[in-house]
Amino acid sequence: MYCCKTACAQTADTTFIFNKLAGQQVTDFTVDNLGNLYILNNTGQIKKMGPAGDSIAVFNNVRQYGKLYLIDVTNPLRVLLYFRDFGTIVVLDRFLNPRATIDLRKQQLFQVNAIGQSYDNNIWVYDELESKLKRVAEDGRVLDQTTDFRMIVDTAPSPQFIVDQNRLVYLYDSLKGVYMFDYYGAYKNRIQLKGWTDFTVIGNAIYGRDANMLYRYEAGTLNLQNYPIPAAMRDAQKIKIMPGNLYVLRNNRLEVFSYH
Repeated sequence: MYCCKTACAQTADTTFIFNKLAGQQVTDFTVDNLGNLYILNNTGQIKKMGPAGDSIAVFNNVRQYGKLYLIDVTNPLRVLLYFRDFGTIVVLDRFLNPRATIDLRKQQLFQVNAIGQSYDNNIWVYDELESKLKRVAEDGRVLDQTTDFRMIVDTAPSPQFIVDQNRLVYLYDSLKGVYMFDYYGAYKNRIQLKGWTDFTVIGNAIYGRDANMLYRYEAGTLNLQNYPIPAAMRDAQKIKIMPGNLYVLRNNRLEVFSYH
């Protein structure tokens, strides 16, 4: 187990410069690695916008399966929508056209809080009842699964996020930290980064925040950087940090800031 001590943290003096207002009446959003924005508005519509603000596509059928819990755009060509209350994943193409609908309950997966795109265009799901990470195909078949995590680690995670990046799978449990596995389910490491929201991984860097700080941590190092969140942003509903840009959702307004 690797524990990151507060003493190794370093604070960076970073200035966030307002860039643009990207949307209003926004209830959720995410950003892919090409800079495309996916905005969920209060009418239940998802709009995909390019980095320049041009409209690319719209998906109107969000409310068919209840409240949308998660939008995964790790692969910009394949968007995952997860409706946790109904145990349903909807797979969209890059123009937000439906490709597949997966009912996890038909696969006896009744308690799944986190899903994520997998390296081979399948889907990672974490089965809380069995404490296993499973890889599921678009037709719902379980292709592969790990051993029971309760046999591998001292305390099994209950992850809110699953991120597949650089040949590793990251499970983030805000109460227990980051659990890292390889694609075969072999346990690699656990990092004591707790209490974060808006968790993401870009390359070899882990990003997240708490009420007062943004964090960037380089896996395998002692380099944990702290970026104070400006007071005006601390009431944000969601903050997503990307290379060069910070996306802040507050008062249902999505604002984009640049930073260096």
